[in-house]
Amino acid sequence: MIFKVYYQENRFEVPVRENTQSLYVEAASEREVRHHLKDRNYNIELVQLLEGNHLEYEQSSQNYEVESIE
Repeated sequence: MIFKVYYQENRFEVPVRENTQSLYVEAASEREVRHHLKDRNYNIELVQLLEGNHLEYEQSSQNYEVESIE
């Protein structure tokens, strides 16, 4: 499954829409995604499962690059 993660680059930063970053992760569950990212200094706002038309839309973006958890 592909998840889109919305985050702030600094764990102590207050979430502000203009500073929100995103990345895509391939994993079996949201828990696995959060575990994979726990060593990074991210303030994770949302982990969203992408599927169907939403996934197709994201895949057509030029910024679409997936990290795989192995």
